[in-house]
Amino acid sequence: MEQYPVPIANLIEQLSKLPGIGKKTAQRLAFYILEMDKLEVEKLSKAIIEAKEKIRLCSVCCNLTDEDPCYICKDENRDSSTICVVEGPKDIIAMEKSNEYKGKYHVLHGVISPIDNVGPDDIKVKELLDRLKDGTVQEVILATNPTVEGEATAIYLSKLIKPLGIKVTRIAHGIPVGGDLDYFDEVTISKAMENRREL
Repeated sequence: MEQYPVPIANLIEQLSKLPGIGKKTAQRLAFYILEMDKLEVEKLSKAIIEAKEKIRLCSVCCNLTDEDPCYICKDENRDSSTICVVEGPKDIIAMEKSNEYKGKYHVLHGVISPIDNVGPDDIKVKELLDRLKDGTVQEVILATNPTVEGEATAIYLSKLIKPLGIKVTRIAHGIPVGGDLDYFDEVTISKAMENRREL
């Protein structure tokens, strides 16, 4: 077993706690950091601390932001009659890259997952329902991931929202552009067939 000085071992241990970072990658990152100029290391650590101290949830959509409300909620050019519900802040970035959606968002910060002891009260469902009370929103687009938990969350939200007289839609799932059919599982192909459209 490798023996590292305590400060290096501690750095490796902390880095390995990051998602997707195994022990080997943590070791590589630790040694890379040790080879960096002290000024660069200080900038890195300052950026981490600054992000942790200044980033908070938008009081409207629950997205991560450094100003409240966030820039999307403040944008008067966006369509306030539509809310796209996503699982996490990274999903907004993915949606924005498409340049297709011009409405507002709501971030759940998770999905309902009984196996992980995550219920509706553990994600931002109440905050979403509060936004629907004033009658401005005409459509809620459910853009949770096509996982069992994502589908269950979409169905749960749909049952809560439809009685309010608000249109509820679900983003289509299926084969991505450029994909080969033989690489996809039966659920993906099934969804692609289910969401087909006339040309």
